[in-house]
Amino acid sequence: MQIEELYAYFLCSTGVATDTRKIKKGCFFFCLKGENFDGNTFAEEALTKGAMFVVIDDPKHQKNNRSYLLVQDSLKSLQELAHYHRIKFSIPVIGLTGSNGKTTTKELVNSVLSQQYKTTSTADNLNNHIGVPLTLLNISSKTQVALIEMGANHLEEIAFLCELAQPTLGYITNFGKAHLEGFGSLEGVINGKSEIYHFLKKNKGTALINKEDKKQSNLTKKQKTFSFGQSNKVDLHIKNKTLRLHKNISIEVDGMEIKSGLKGNFNFTNIAAAAAFGFYFKVSIEKIKKGIEKYIPTNNRSQWCETDSNTLVLDAYNANPSSMRAALESFLETEKEGRLLILGDMLELGNFSEQEHQEIVDFIESKKIDQILLVGPEFKKTNSTAINLKKFLTTDKVILYLKKTNYQNKTIFIKGSRGIALEVLKNYL
Repeated sequence: MQIEELYAYFLCSTGVATDTRKIKKGCFFFCLKGENFDGNTFAEEALTKGAMFVVIDDPKHQKNNRSYLLVQDSLKSLQELAHYHRIKFSIPVIGLTGSNGKTTTKELVNSVLSQQYKTTSTADNLNNHIGVPLTLLNISSKTQVALIEMGANHLEEIAFLCELAQPTLGYITNFGKAHLEGFGSLEGVINGKSEIYHFLKKNKGTALINKEDKKQSNLTKKQKTFSFGQSNKVDLHIKNKTLRLHKNISIEVDGMEIKSGLKGNFNFTNIAAAAAFGFYFKVSIEKIKKGIEKYIPTNNRSQWCETDSNTLVLDAYNANPSSMRAALESFLETEKEGRLLILGDMLELGNFSEQEHQEIVDFIESKKIDQILLVGPEFKKTNSTAINLKKFLTTDKVILYLKKTNYQNKTIFIKGSRGIALEVLKNYL
């Protein structure tokens, strides 16, 4: 089936779905394959639940029904359809990637830009080879700016996503030790994330950069940029106005103080980037302030919350050595008394895993912390002589321990990779 014909069917639908649990009446359902499932087997169910058309790539599941659309590869067809839809629009498209802070920055930028523009933005963290096409297909005639988060765990992935999304403006939050198993090294991470710079340079786009990040500055010397930072040699000067370490981050832009809902010094750059995007798109400083100040972190990302017994700093959505170290340093600077750490394994580190987990243990052992709980097989293998440190193979074993332990008046920092599921611990603290 030609892409033009598939696109005609798409235009008759109410949107695209790849999960039968998220079907809306009249939608366009793509039957995708995964490691443990074949989406073709859900085609009939999708139609029963209200889908208008189903895209299949296995002739065995086709029926004499005009609602079945047979293609060679459902995933490839989804990606081609998204690209075809994207190039129908001449709007600004922001590509946003990086090792840490992508989703927080994306939410902040979207909050700022939506004060003035109709935006289409990546939902949650649907930032991969499936999520990016789904976001692109959400662009409508009303969209004035599209914001596309791009994740990657190996080389050439960002380049591929850029070809799909055709960003006109791009930003890399930072380069850190994330997905080392796929990238092979920190240098591999830098090369992989920088693929967005290469795309922008080739296509005469603009790279928004944090001027204080030397890697960003060096990698974009020969292309069009819009810079921000605390020095005066930038397009937008932004000052960190946070008065005390335990307070929310405040910035000053163009004489206006903006108080965010985020803690942790590592969030300063995320907030500053949102302000810079606002200035680039000529959003008034008053609207920039409103957009930043209304954003409250959710989804277990740097959330400060109170239970009946303790204060929790819940950052259990993801973790890698760079984000773990930065978040720990910020927490330990902020809180001086009654500190408890619960750290989960950092996944996808490959051959670097043993070394990186040991370095985190060595770092926290040198600090004055009431109690340290380490969770997961990687942390379990580390060496430690600290008497205030306990190791648990699984989250379930930590729960058993917490049920027997009555922690009171502690400030508890919780961080680990999503696969460790540390967020369930908040019910026992």
